[in-house]
Amino acid sequence: MKNITYCTRCTIPSTQEGVTFDEMGICTACISSEEKMHIDWNKREKDLLEILKNAKSNSGNGYDCVLPISGGKDSFFQAHVLTQVYDVKPLAVTFSHNWFSETGFYNLQRCLEVFNLDHIQFTPARNLVNKLARKSINVIGDSCWHCHAGVGAFPLQIATKFKIPLLVWGESIAENDGREGYGCPKIKFDRDYFTKVSAKLTAEEMVDDNLSSKDLHPFSLPSYKEIDDAGVHGIHLGDYIFWDDERQTEWIRDTYGWKETEMEGTYKGYKSAECIMSGMHDFTCYLKRGYGRATVQTAVDVRNGLLTRKEGFELIKKHDQEIPEALDYYLEITGLNDNEFYRIMNSKKLKELHEVNIPVRKKEQQNLEKIKPFVEQIIEKHLKREDPRVLRDKK
Repeated sequence: MKNITYCTRCTIPSTQEGVTFDEMGICTACISSEEKMHIDWNKREKDLLEILKNAKSNSGNGYDCVLPISGGKDSFFQAHVLTQVYDVKPLAVTFSHNWFSETGFYNLQRCLEVFNLDHIQFTPARNLVNKLARKSINVIGDSCWHCHAGVGAFPLQIATKFKIPLLVWGESIAENDGREGYGCPKIKFDRDYFTKVSAKLTAEEMVDDNLSSKDLHPFSLPSYKEIDDAGVHGIHLGDYIFWDDERQTEWIRDTYGWKETEMEGTYKGYKSAECIMSGMHDFTCYLKRGYGRATVQTAVDVRNGLLTRKEGFELIKKHDQEIPEALDYYLEITGLNDNEFYRIMNSKKLKELHEVNIPVRKKEQQNLEKIKPFVEQIIEKHLKREDPRVLRDKK
């Protein structure tokens, strides 16, 4: 795409947030993947064992850690590692975006069952989600502020209120993100981690005439004092054990029955399988930065020798440009129309893309999984179903 520089080794573009290129034009993510192969993972696992040992010795009869969980491929694998490998007792904590797919709903319940997890879930009201989805696209250029913020805030709220100091996340930001490498971490996990990485704005900054402080209170982060008093800190397992999400996904699928599904805007069926709006999130990234989910996944596959760079760009052209069905649902819940949506997204383009025409095209076929929250599907199904007592009386 014109005005974009691409990594000379993979398919990562210069418009990816935080990415840099070395003197040979190789991106941070490729450099990080090389660093990963030279890390002493045995030593890192010993560091992990020490962290978990301390957490277990200090937890008494309580939970050893908080496990933020969606039922997606990473958190499912995290649950396996913690409970089956290291004999840790976590409290599973879910921030629900209220956009669960049928497959995602199954995967989450399956995870809770097979690993016998105690579980706390917070689900924001449907109307609040819809309001936030409309505002989100105006302020950060994607539909998902409530998820970015909630995934960060809710586990921290639980950790501070229940006084469980350790939070255990999954993939390291050094894995495929491109913003930092294993050898030189820049983004520390702290209270503001998810604000810096994805949400961009705090709950307090989202307040307006339609969204009150009371509405947004569930998305507020605990204070620095609350976090310090409880000693809350977080780790990513991917910084301590060798992370291979594709092999891990195959393994949890074959071992525990975790399910993939058809995902919009890409050629793989496992990333964000729990969310019907994943395609919408990736499409907005494409419209403002010139790349979508297929770009990120082809970059990994090219890096790992599974695709040639040319094959990667062919897949990018096929998938990144597709208009997702999720856009129809988004327009329905926000009251926006097509023209308003594209006008807003055009205003969010990076400055180097202002004069670039970002090509889009209609999908060739309908998505296999219905793009509607599974909870809404269940409610509609039962509202249409006649009361079995009435059917019995008719007989």
